[in-house]
Amino acid sequence: MSPRYGVISDDFTGGLLIASYFEEAGLECPVFFDPEDAAAAAPLSAPIVVIASRTRLIPVDDARTELTRALDALDALGCATVAYKACATFDSTEEGNIGLAADMLADRYGDLPVLLSAGFPEFRCTVAMGHMFYQSTLVNESAKRFDPVTPMPDPNMVRFLSQQTRAPLGHVSHLDLVQGEAVARAALQAEAAKGHRQVLLDCADDGDVTVSMQLARGTRAIVASDPLCIAVGLDRAAGLTGTAPAPRHADGPVAVLIGSVGPVAEDQTAAFAAEHPVLRIDLISPTPVPQQITEACAWAADHIGHRPFAITTLADADGVKAAQAAFGQLGAARRAEALLSGIAAHLHDAGVRRFIVSGGETSGAVVGALGIRRVRPFARGPLGGGFCVSDGIDPVSFFLKSGKLGTSDVLLRALDEMKG
Repeated sequence: MSPRYGVISDDFTGGLLIASYFEEAGLECPVFFDPEDAAAAAPLSAPIVVIASRTRLIPVDDARTELTRALDALDALGCATVAYKACATFDSTEEGNIGLAADMLADRYGDLPVLLSAGFPEFRCTVAMGHMFYQSTLVNESAKRFDPVTPMPDPNMVRFLSQQTRAPLGHVSHLDLVQGEAVARAALQAEAAKGHRQVLLDCADDGDVTVSMQLARGTRAIVASDPLCIAVGLDRAAGLTGTAPAPRHADGPVAVLIGSVGPVAEDQTAAFAAEHPVLRIDLISPTPVPQQITEACAWAADHIGHRPFAITTLADADGVKAAQAAFGQLGAARRAEALLSGIAAHLHDAGVRRFIVSGGETSGAVVGALGIRRVRPFARGPLGGGFCVSDGIDPVSFFLKSGKLGTSDVLLRALDEMKG
């Protein structure tokens, strides 16, 4: 048996989130963090497979290499349909890498036009008339503008993504999608007749997602955020399940690592700190990174196995600016990841077997530092997915979450969920 559908996510939290939707629907969906491990798993009985990558922010040439490895693996597994999954707000820079993925899929499979779809109406992130809105505000005027690496300054997604692709994108609007498949397909064919290799579909509501899924039937590949990726997967794998038993959480001490920034992360950290100890690490401290890691782990040693605790590089807006001034925009983020992933490795050696990690890039760094190569996601629950457990005789449980999602008490609720 071969998987019907294969997904490459641009970060680890996104890969786990989408997998949790499939698990909730009864579709076994393992998540691999290394393409070669995925390819070596053939034959694979699961109907859907996810390869979680870290292609969101790496240089374009590195992303091309990683995407090639992942696509080779999905092809080796026999996936009939593949998707490149980006986050709801299509976080990226003018250089890439969403447009790069769209070009690579067009070149590799020749099935034109490749359909793109951003947004996530469930979380009030929508695309209407080609423009992205977050919480009913243009994305460049919303809280997203405070993102330290991908602030998304242009809400016009057709114009913004066309900077990343070799040729400008076409567009099918909500005004066509709302009239149903026949009208929308005619609009899509008109865009293809203009020579567009990729076409962005609006995502103003769930109805747009349904019609977009219908347009995607029979296509070889898509580039999309969660809603269309999920809809296509459920459509492709309808009637299938898998063979693996349901996952169970690992036992052992728990630690919380917070690498995200912004108002959501600040609220969640404050709620956690009201009940449990929190250590804040100053990114612009002159103390060398190895020494900061050692000092943080010495602090944590008093809490491991006794009570939950958190370690964070969270900074306010002024702190983020200071760190970026000292290390550069991406350099500051990578320094935070180096600190928290190094701490995670030491905590694992000290017996921690349950990790709650906030931040997509931080999650990738932590999982990589622990050498985790494959996990089984749990079904999406009240917290919206992100729970998983690694394979092997010494399993590790995780709750990996996007820094932009979740209620203020989500870290506390995750502690309770991982007791099961």
